[in-house]
Amino acid sequence: MERPKTVADVVADVVARHSPVVFSLMGNGNAHFVASLTSRGHRVVDVRHETATVAAAHSFALAGGGVAAASATYGAGFTNLLTSLAEARLTRVPAVVIVGTAPTSGPRAIDIDQLAAAAAVYVRTLVVGTHDAAAQTELAYEIARRDRVPVIVALPYDLVDAPAAPNGSVPTLSSDDVLRTHELAVAEPVSREDAAEVAGILLRAHRPLILAGRGAVIAQAGEALREIGDRVGALSVSSLMAHGVVDSPWDLGIAGGFSTPEAADLIKQADVVLVVGASMNLWQMRYNSLIDDGAHVIQVDTLSGATHPRVNAFHRADARAFAVSVLNSLAAGNQAGWRAGAILPQRDPEAFEELAPDGRLDPRAVMEQLEDILPAERTITQDNGHFMGWAPRHLSAPDPEAMLLPGLGLHCIGLGAGSLIGVAAARTDRLPVLVTGDGGFLMELSELDTLVREVPSALVIVMNDAAFGMEVHQYGARGLDTSSMRFSEVDFAAVARAMGGSGAKIRTLAQLNSIEEWLSGGAQGVFVADVAISPEVVADWLLLSNRYNGVPSR
Repeated sequence: MERPKTVADVVADVVARHSPVVFSLMGNGNAHFVASLTSRGHRVVDVRHETATVAAAHSFALAGGGVAAASATYGAGFTNLLTSLAEARLTRVPAVVIVGTAPTSGPRAIDIDQLAAAAAVYVRTLVVGTHDAAAQTELAYEIARRDRVPVIVALPYDLVDAPAAPNGSVPTLSSDDVLRTHELAVAEPVSREDAAEVAGILLRAHRPLILAGRGAVIAQAGEALREIGDRVGALSVSSLMAHGVVDSPWDLGIAGGFSTPEAADLIKQADVVLVVGASMNLWQMRYNSLIDDGAHVIQVDTLSGATHPRVNAFHRADARAFAVSVLNSLAAGNQAGWRAGAILPQRDPEAFEELAPDGRLDPRAVMEQLEDILPAERTITQDNGHFMGWAPRHLSAPDPEAMLLPGLGLHCIGLGAGSLIGVAAARTDRLPVLVTGDGGFLMELSELDTLVREVPSALVIVMNDAAFGMEVHQYGARGLDTSSMRFSEVDFAAVARAMGGSGAKIRTLAQLNSIEEWLSGGAQGVFVADVAISPEVVADWLLLSNRYNGVPSR
């Protein structure tokens, strides 16, 4: 006789329909749910720390895999995933997170107020019961997709193996289904008058610029924005997460902290800037130096209002719908606009010395060589830190879903390996590449085991300066003692070999041929390239940040 379905089974049914993979760390609170998935053959990636569950689901979505699920137990398991949960929420990435929670009879001595903890990072929790387990889980997916946010589904400990009663209807979404602390995305209809007004402003501009963000990627607005640029003679630029969304020879690359100095100088000459689906955060705005004070700035977003004081006109709309409306307001035919006299920065590889004065590698020279070594079909994800600007500046990516940088929302490190796990699951047709720092990688070294077990092929590039380089260059310049910011150099290649992977210590550019040999040999397993970079080469974006924050130059 077939056993009746439990509450955990019903939740697993819904998750299996919507998410092709679940990133999980099993414990008392989610063991029944995970076992229900694995018993039916559904893919579950078992990570080694709960932080990696949501980090992997986050990057799975960003890399084009759809809404993934993450899972952890109650209590300590739940608190361990709060950092990556907060990052996903602040950067508006959809995920459904199934966790254990206190029994319905009331909290035990080991329980905390998980609903309050989730609310503190602006995440909604749906607690399932015997009658509504499927409905609540379906609702979680609907909210996640609609508002591009993580949503928690909580399984009370005394109900996980309880028989599920006939399911009720899916609750209706209302204004109470979101936390009002951070207002979420709502698109409004585009009026002909608004579209015609923006079209006219762009046509009258001498140096129009289009700045596209991740909202343009999600809305698939790239083609319409490219056509607008062609009609009005605009140049274009993108945020990091919209890398290459406007496929045009007149595109200047990434805006903000990762702009080349030459591109930044050109961007500042714009007299009209159309910002579509970009948050205009401090980083994108190059510490408020990106756009000239006299430029007219138009922002299009699904949030309720402008996100930067420099915005002169705001339109709440879907990026593609607005772009198409503007395009329809522009007469056929192209005008020269800014393109008539603009001289674009050359994209030729820069010549950097191999070694810095201290005898360690210049990270820019490393990235320039990796650009030629790595296959064209690659997805690059990074951890956060001083090193993070060199990959976007020097490595290309095939599309906007192939250059990720989790951690910028919360300004945290230690999410890189979890991100690589998600990227590898989402895009099996591309080489997954992680660029990380030594400090961040040490924080998540346990996930090297997950990578070796779960990922058929991946490259990890550790930019190893034996320090928390960001802090050294920010606070050492202020005169603080840097003893706690520096540490002994770790041989990550040796660690990789000990854990079942392969790797090499890289001290010269010639030694990068070990990566070429790994690639030509079939790129099997996880290869860790431990690159000894100079701590004396300071990123130009960090110097810009220091000036913005009043840090004296050294």
